[in-house]
Amino acid sequence: MAACSEACTQPAQAAGASGEEGKHVKPFTPEKAKEIIMSLRQPAVFFNMTSDWPAQHWTANHVSKLLPSKQIRFRMGLKSKDTVPQFETACSYVEATLEEFLIWNAYQPDISGPFRDYDHSKFWAYADYKYFISLFEDRADVFQDVRWSDFGFPGRNGQESTLWIGSMGAHTPCHLDSYGCNLVFQVQGRKKWHLFPPEDTPFLYPTRIPYEESSVFSKVNVVNPDLQHFPGFQQARRHVVTLSPGQVLFVPRHWWHYVESIDPVSVSINSWIELEEDHLARVEEAITRMLVCALKTAENPHNTRAWLNPTEVEETSHEVNCHYLNGAVSAFLDHYRTSKVGEIQELGTQGESTKKEELKVSSPLEVKDTYSQSAAITMGPTKRERASPFGPHLVPVMPSSEELPSERRGAFERNGGGLVYKDDELFVKLSCATRQLVMKKCENALAEPAASISTTAPPRALVSTDDLLDCVVNPQVTKLVAQLLIQGKKL
Repeated sequence: MAACSEACTQPAQAAGASGEEGKHVKPFTPEKAKEIIMSLRQPAVFFNMTSDWPAQHWTANHVSKLLPSKQIRFRMGLKSKDTVPQFETACSYVEATLEEFLIWNAYQPDISGPFRDYDHSKFWAYADYKYFISLFEDRADVFQDVRWSDFGFPGRNGQESTLWIGSMGAHTPCHLDSYGCNLVFQVQGRKKWHLFPPEDTPFLYPTRIPYEESSVFSKVNVVNPDLQHFPGFQQARRHVVTLSPGQVLFVPRHWWHYVESIDPVSVSINSWIELEEDHLARVEEAITRMLVCALKTAENPHNTRAWLNPTEVEETSHEVNCHYLNGAVSAFLDHYRTSKVGEIQELGTQGESTKKEELKVSSPLEVKDTYSQSAAITMGPTKRERASPFGPHLVPVMPSSEELPSERRGAFERNGGGLVYKDDELFVKLSCATRQLVMKKCENALAEPAASISTTAPPRALVSTDDLLDCVVNPQVTKLVAQLLIQGKKL
């Protein structure tokens, strides 16, 4: 069985229905596709699921005709090889039509146009995070061109989708999404995805600055890492896939990803699928929002744009954030009110468990073990092997062969109990020894700042507000605080 470690080649289409020549039969029924999505722990590429979608014809030229005079915000970034991530707060922005973008992207400079100050050889442009419901507010008929119902989500279409159009080099910094899992349909051009599993979070050096609800950014430029400042990144396990038109990438919950357009123009459509875990995640995000806004506003009340991501436009006052937190806690408790008092339906990542138990506050030891538990979940069941869903129409994204030499000795050895093939099916095992190794490396990564403080040399800089926030709103910490908060409200 082939695996997506780089570019995925399109398999042959499924045979036509019996007696109906030319009719395309999808390789998975909607029910089976949803079952796979809700149980899969690693990224994978679906083939032959979108050939009858009208949206497959949504090239940038086509969309420009749908939106002939629509002003769209483009993020402008430098084509650089810097080791520092190019966060959205460091970019400039242009309001332009898609037609104006296509003229600029075709190397036809317009000295009077909105892109006049941006040399195409030095800059890329990205119309990212464009929600259909805002773009096509007067063209609701186009929502039906996207059919996520084929993946088992009835009624889900463009109304719950986001459009991405970019030039070569356009990218999003490495981050993880706090909510849901992700389905990404590649329409035009190719995009290269660099993905890292959730248990590698300590090696990605998470930060909430710039602040954006639902996004945890990495301090590492994963395509040009500064290993002197971020040595732990050498242990992160990079998975790479080049997504081509017609393919749909499934990104599981909390997988880190850096995405870059590698063709002159690329068009993608995605939809974030809500999960049971999102109810608790919203409480964690509300806690993060309150703490980040309080500390950063106190530090510099007149320059919120230095730390607030451009996608965040809501008021950041303490009163508003208190209201937001209370709403998140109330919504969480209301959601579980159908369960017995004091109980919570505990679903593992994307539904791997249905065990009910008392909501309990984890001890520091249990919190520290979060990543080893996540490793077991991500890599699959450990008690019994489960038949692989993979085949010619669903291909897993595997660890990359493009790793830096120093990255190849990661948390797992390639032949040390990680990926196992048996009878042409893929099984993934995680031994007890390997889990201990992951936990040990996580501890080492988290201990690095403390180790540097203990040296005899004087500190190079004082602790900054951002340094404090990296600890206070670390995903492990906010999860514990959310559990304490909910526990207190239940008593």
